[in-house]
Amino acid sequence: METAENAAPAAVIVAIDGPSGTGKSSTSKAVAAQLGLSYLDTGAQYRAITWWMVHNGIDLTDPGAIADAAGKPGIVSGTDPLAPTITVDGADVSGPIRTTEVTSKVSAVSAVPEVRTRITELQRWIAGAAEKGIVVEGRDIGTTVLPDADLKIFLTASPEARAARRSGELKGADVKATQEALIKRDAADSSRKTSPLAKADDAVEVDTTELTLQQVIECVVTLVEEKRAEK
Repeated sequence: METAENAAPAAVIVAIDGPSGTGKSSTSKAVAAQLGLSYLDTGAQYRAITWWMVHNGIDLTDPGAIADAAGKPGIVSGTDPLAPTITVDGADVSGPIRTTEVTSKVSAVSAVPEVRTRITELQRWIAGAAEKGIVVEGRDIGTTVLPDADLKIFLTASPEARAARRSGELKGADVKATQEALIKRDAADSSRKTSPLAKADDAVEVDTTELTLQQVIECVVTLVEEKRAEK
């Protein structure tokens, strides 16, 4: 019989939202690994469905065509933070979904309501099945996907800092071009009618501009541990 001292930590659902280049993925994976939680990169799911559309010749200028195809690909997300995986129809697409071609088209695909409905249902199912709790990162988790999450965090950073980080990830990409692309995607994601990028009213905002990745991780771990203690 478990006593209060040796009881397993309470399961918590943590929603981490914010635009690209704020340290969202690195933070989410590290926090989940450190605290023994599952991890879900929702952006990878939208990239995966976009990759499938590109791969199968769907006309991405036609929202109707995108909507008609939304239910066709079989998307499976592995939730191990140390080795997250994503497959489409059984094929590993973790590399192909990060290409500039997919990146440039993901906003158009993810703006289609039928796509968001399909992926949101998948995300809710994964979160509900995580027995020890889960860190879910994306752009509309706290507002739309998991509005009842135990803890909501919104990461921000200056456009300059975000572009520098993202261009570093992209190995020598032009920082100015990267910054312009990030701002363009932010505008598209923030203005879409269905589940726009937005901070939930009850989210804790963390500005990562002047923080190291380790400092951001420590901040979020503390917030999660405090939430666990309340449960």
